[in-house]
Amino acid sequence: MNKPFKHQSRRTFLKQTAGLSAGFAIGAETLVHAADFSDNLSKFSLPLGVYASYEKAELLRTYGCSYIEESVGGFLIPKDGDMQYAKNLQQLKEDKFPIRSYVILLPGQLKTLGPDANHEAILQRTDLALKRAKECGSKYIVFGSGASRIIPEGFDRDKAKAQHIELSKKMAPLAEKYGVKIALEPLNRGETNFINSLAEGVEIIDAVNSPSFQLLCDIFHMSKEDEPADQIVKFGKHIVHCHIAEKKDRTPPGVAGDDFRPYLSALKKINYKGGLSIECFVYQDFDSQSKKGIEVLQKQISEV
Repeated sequence: MNKPFKHQSRRTFLKQTAGLSAGFAIGAETLVHAADFSDNLSKFSLPLGVYASYEKAELLRTYGCSYIEESVGGFLIPKDGDMQYAKNLQQLKEDKFPIRSYVILLPGQLKTLGPDANHEAILQRTDLALKRAKECGSKYIVFGSGASRIIPEGFDRDKAKAQHIELSKKMAPLAEKYGVKIALEPLNRGETNFINSLAEGVEIIDAVNSPSFQLLCDIFHMSKEDEPADQIVKFGKHIVHCHIAEKKDRTPPGVAGDDFRPYLSALKKINYKGGLSIECFVYQDFDSQSKKGIEVLQKQISEV
């Protein structure tokens, strides 16, 4: 049986509602503080990896890496042929340490442009690399290959660009078929004379117009070209993978002491969630320098 409604004075009502309002206010304030606390907990972080032979996988796992980055010629299409690839794949299945991406898609003798362009052979190699990358559970193949895209002296630049776009448009459907993205990598002018900035890379990407053909941001090459960090913000919607190394000698973070925080801050601004790989080719001591490189990156990432 419902209790009869009890008449309240205006003063009693105001006291009760004032207390209720205060309760709402306190609750709202608590929610705001909780949201602030949550924001503080969700610090900027990135999956970190190192370009290395897969034999270093277990070591890099102990350093706190999320993945390793291999090369197409070293892992997917090795010189020793299909049997070696089968061994590589078996090792990957046993170690269960992921290969996120592969560099050096093309050897220097396979030209994407110029009078000796060989698109048929490139597409055959790309198809096999993408097929095997899918088998390995990998996400990206990096399309840098600077020696393959050098515009020969006297060759028309517009024609070279058209050749590269034509090839890229044929590569993109292969990437779509296998569900592995191709990440186009701008390189510094010491390595090639074509596609030397994020802006030039995006020109190609826009012409290809495929979600499977996107952009790699290499902070080493950007710094060599004095390309400002705000270019990452400008072209961030295309960036799917990142590389990093120190500017002078392409050493891992912590050798020369480069400050990467402006570039890392730019990645934070675009809410970048992809991988960040230390990509160096010469180490005085791989084990110690790669470990320190990861530690330095983790510290600088935590500071942005």
